[in-house]
Amino acid sequence: MRLLVSVVDAAEARVAAAAGADVIDVKDPSRGALGEAAPRVVRAVREATPPHLPVSAALGDGPFTPTVAATLAGDAAGAGAAFVKLGLRETSLATASACLRAVGARLPGGVQLVVAGFADFTRARALPPLDLPALAGAAGAQGCLLDTAVKDGRGLFHWLQEAELKAFVEACRAHGLFSALAGSLGAEDLARLAPIGPDLVGVRGAACVGDRVGGRVDAARVRALVLARGGALPAEVPG
Repeated sequence: MRLLVSVVDAAEARVAAAAGADVIDVKDPSRGALGEAAPRVVRAVREATPPHLPVSAALGDGPFTPTVAATLAGDAAGAGAAFVKLGLRETSLATASACLRAVGARLPGGVQLVVAGFADFTRARALPPLDLPALAGAAGAQGCLLDTAVKDGRGLFHWLQEAELKAFVEACRAHGLFSALAGSLGAEDLARLAPIGPDLVGVRGAACVGDRVGGRVDAARVRALVLARGGALPAEVPG
């Protein structure tokens, strides 16, 4: 279970990487759960992140047209993202499929597509979580993420029970996808996620001093999350 930490700039990327994050994610939290990061920010984060750590980039929550989705994905990949996450808020199955096909056709080899859905799917007018793995697999994506669309303090476990999350993770595996879970998760939630077995857990607010939008990623908080998910700290971590 790897730890993904979302950052807003190169300075936060350096803090998260040094404190033990496994994946550095770039997004603009002021623009939504998967707020799109500008390509120049993605590039700066990639340059500030050690080469062995992958960088992912959020493309937005949606809704998208296929042309817009493909353009955003191509720009993020060109800036150095190894993963791009496309949100499927306020969309139909047909439109989602068309957008994913367009993104897949635009991405260069080696850049992975992550289909992002929402645990609070009814209020996000999104597809049900258990529909996502089959959709992602059919579109040639490599991963599937569940987040929460509305950041109001009600996290992942408010919307879905352990059995539902386990079913999602197992469906991802059945379709050859890696699974990722996020949504206002704290250090105390990581122990609950361990038996569910996602490949990735994603955080922003729990890694910050202050809120997820105005706060800043903090080394001590990232270290606490690394330990909570059963990881080992780097040999040398700046204070």
